[in-house]
Amino acid sequence: MKIKILFFSLLFSLASIAQKPTAFDVGEWFKFRIHYGLVNAGYATLELKEATKANKKIFYAVGHGYTVGMSRFFFKVEDHYQSYIDKETSKPYQYLRKINEGGYTKDQEGFFNQEKNTVLVKDYKHKTEKTFSVTENVQDIVSSFYYLRNHPKIDKLQVGESIVIDMFFDDEIYKFRLKYIGREVLRTKFGKVQSMVFRPLVQSGRVFKEQESLTVWISDDENKIPLRIKASLAVGSLKADLDAFKGLKNPFMIIKD
Repeated sequence: MKIKILFFSLLFSLASIAQKPTAFDVGEWFKFRIHYGLVNAGYATLELKEATKANKKIFYAVGHGYTVGMSRFFFKVEDHYQSYIDKETSKPYQYLRKINEGGYTKDQEGFFNQEKNTVLVKDYKHKTEKTFSVTENVQDIVSSFYYLRNHPKIDKLQVGESIVIDMFFDDEIYKFRLKYIGREVLRTKFGKVQSMVFRPLVQSGRVFKEQESLTVWISDDENKIPLRIKASLAVGSLKADLDAFKGLKNPFMIIKD
């Protein structure tokens, strides 16, 4: 009898895990409006599609950022990112990073071997290939965004606590730390939204003033979508606001007055 009770308890536990809502699904799309001071500097989009690798359905994330108007004349930005992500493990299979930021360019593609914990980086600009050893649960830039939204600790953090993940970026593994600041009602173009506020630890120097120069607001609902990003730069400040969206997995919670 005890074995039977244990068996059914296990089944119920597995069922509850399987039915746990996820923060996103295929078809999700975001558009962000980017301001540099008072200037409308550009836009960024991020879309989650579906692809197939080895007869397996996986996530295919595509990001695109670009400057507009006079900002494009003074500092042209044309960034393109892709990531192929396992739906079950959230581990990346492959990434692409093709950027042009005021003449600073990169054209790279990375291929993860999840069994050997390596990544083969093909640099098309310099025509080189190199294999790097990585940690078991390493993420690329784009896959990190999705991985963190479904992180099991995201709703359990106390103020001041952090989530730390390994991120592969520029041929190195970084300890990416996301510090929880608290909750705040944020005014958006869609209405007032209850949000969670985080401060990612970034590298100070060429771009950012300090390690904690970046602040991120995400919706305090099951979607965990980014609502606003503010950055204190070495020169000036940058703000990105959610401008449009579609295909959310869960209801977007707006506070009614």
